[in-house]
Amino acid sequence: KGDSMTEITHNLKTGFIAGRINWTENLFSLRIRIPGVVYTAGQFVKLALADKTGELQRRAYSIVNHPKDYAQTGVIELLIITDPTGRLSPLLHRLRTGDEVYVSSEAAGFMTLDEIPTSKTDLWLLSTGTAIGPFLSMLEDDIEHRFDRVTLVHAVRTQSELVYQDKLESITAQLNGRFHYVPVVSREQVSGALRGRIPALISTGQLEQAAENTLNKKSSFIYLCGNPRMVKETSETLRSLGLTKHLRKEPGHFSSENYW
Repeated sequence: KGDSMTEITHNLKTGFIAGRINWTENLFSLRIRIPGVVYTAGQFVKLALADKTGELQRRAYSIVNHPKDYAQTGVIELLIITDPTGRLSPLLHRLRTGDEVYVSSEAAGFMTLDEIPTSKTDLWLLSTGTAIGPFLSMLEDDIEHRFDRVTLVHAVRTQSELVYQDKLESITAQLNGRFHYVPVVSREQVSGALRGRIPALISTGQLEQAAENTLNKKSSFIYLCGNPRMVKETSETLRSLGLTKHLRKEPGHFSSENYW
């Protein structure tokens, strides 16, 4: 249920659409000019808009651009997919440059580089759909001084959903051999991409082969971000390999964030 307009609290600020990228008919990025957002790479903010009844609809979206970029531009970038049955995403999809949108002034989320045990030198980022967003921000952090190898897996339905290719090429060049990008497409045969679902690709060894790396207890840390089914089934697969869920009080090998 949404909040009434009279319940807009002090933690929401008014932002303005500075630009947008339309990746597909339903997949798009919004660039929002908003002052005073403090965040760490990997965190999310909440967006809010009033629906036609005046109810305020809110939802969390991860920030795609790194805080250094925000410091220079005053703009945050968010990757969004429209759900026709959703309360907020269809409203966001209609926004154009200059339109207003409410943004939470405080970012949240524990899926950041700071949460990873310092003993781990091999980072795996496994995502589905728009959940690649927080990983793109992390990859522009001071990552080359922290990890020996970084693998980004992005699983989508169609090739057109493999977003931010220019940014990924730039990251590949910057990390100079330490970075592996593994696209996974489920509904099309795409050259250079794996086909299937992440848990199965781990079980068969195809993912490790494509990444030219192995998941191991000593050095690997895995972040899972995306649809709850992928997160659940991949967690089970990782446990079957002897890897454990990471807790602050008991360091482990993987942690996750569901994307809805």
